[in-house]
Amino acid sequence: MEYKGFILHHSRCPSINGKGFDFWVGPDGSIYAAPLLTDPEYIHVCLEGNYGEEYTLPPLSGRENQLFAAGKLILELAARYQIDPLIVEPHTKTCPGAFFPWNELVIYPADGYH
Repeated sequence: MEYKGFILHHSRCPSINGKGFDFWVGPDGSIYAAPLLTDPEYIHVCLEGNYGEEYTLPPLSGRENQLFAAGKLILELAARYQIDPLIVEPHTKTCPGAFFPWNELVIYPADGYH
């Protein structure tokens, strides 16, 4: 299967409702995979939390774990499915939310992890 990239969601998106994502990333960095990939063009990653409202953001330490895990997941899936890891798009204009910290999501393979 040839995927074009990744779509990011947050769990407060009204279209999620327990489905519509391929991987769920908890605030502690835990990752849960759906039994099957749901979209033939994109891999959907949902981050638990509400990034649409500033006062509902996960605590900084949790957000760091979550974003680290999401970035690592994207890099691993990009290598496995030969996808450019820089093709990461929001689900909609309001998802993953106006307060999603895009600049904290590390998806450059050269940066590596330690």
